[in-house]
Amino acid sequence: MKLYALNMWQPRGQMPPQDVLEKVMMDVRALRLELEDAEAWVFGAGLCGPETSTVLRPQGDQVIATDGPYVDGGEYVGGMTIIKVPDLDAALMWGHRYVRVTGLPVEVRPFWAGV
Repeated sequence: MKLYALNMWQPRGQMPPQDVLEKVMMDVRALRLELEDAEAWVFGAGLCGPETSTVLRPQGDQVIATDGPYVDGGEYVGGMTIIKVPDLDAALMWGHRYVRVTGLPVEVRPFWAGV
């Protein structure tokens, strides 16, 4: 089994209305239960906005901390789910389901197996 991250890309700007957001979250919870039943769910959570992040950068022998995201763009990773599935095809199937449920772009990325 391989590990994959399903990264949900959130557009910057205003959040959806509460009634829309509640429906999406209900559908996400149902999808998580399906992943658990399939023994594919490892971890998942929403992330705070990029303005809450701190970036650590090497600078000579020191590490410098700066506020904000590493890059500034129109979208940011708003949440992630880690799944354990046999292959990329299975990961893409679950990613497709998240796109349908959230209406957001989803990046499907394998974990590096070299460690």
